[in-house]
Amino acid sequence: MTRAARAGGRARPSPADPPPGPDPHPVVVPVDGTDLHGDLVVPDVPRGVVVFAHGSGSGRHSPRNRAVAGRLHADGFATLLLDLLGDDEAERERAGARRRFDVPRLARRLDAALDVLAERDDVGALPVGLFGASTGAAAALRAAADAPRRVAAVVSRGGRTDLAGDALPRVRCPTRLIVGSEDRTVWDLNERTRDALRCEVDLAIVPGAGHLFEEPGALDRVADLTADWFDAHLPADPAA
Repeated sequence: MTRAARAGGRARPSPADPPPGPDPHPVVVPVDGTDLHGDLVVPDVPRGVVVFAHGSGSGRHSPRNRAVAGRLHADGFATLLLDLLGDDEAERERAGARRRFDVPRLARRLDAALDVLAERDDVGALPVGLFGASTGAAAALRAAADAPRRVAAVVSRGGRTDLAGDALPRVRCPTRLIVGSEDRTVWDLNERTRDALRCEVDLAIVPGAGHLFEEPGALDRVADLTADWFDAHLPADPAA
């Protein structure tokens, strides 16, 4: 059901001024003949790990996604912020290539990142969530559809979720779609996505926010909604 976003749950620090967190560990994901680079942050006692799939023209240094990741660290979640394009591919993308819209390729790369995480001692046994922005949201949904036993929950922020196409009815994990009320085109696309999904789904509308959630308080709402969803749907016991 469509509803206005609310900042539920206990009080947390604002994404605009997150508390100092653990230092990131560099992660390399070899896939498709290239190396993808990521930053993995692991709290002292992690309760789950959230992999961020960035949108078109963005990467692991996205300030909005880093702000949301900081909020998740405060809640005890590890995060992996990952570039879905290699360095050489990113250069070609700036020259006009469009691999950022190749959703099956991006989803395959998320799956390769899950393989790398599964081999690590610090996060390998943790439940996994995916957070996708823009075109990265479509990749997250397709990756969840392709690996239903590996992905426990998905959150989309301003996502082009329609690009997940025929994968949408195959998504089994709980999914939250976050959209700004002023981002009417993406709102309409996410309503169609909600109707196509066959899993538990929530369409959360952030009042007054545009596509980038740059308005005062908008990113706080996104962070609250994201943390609340993973709090509820990433089991404290990975075997649960």
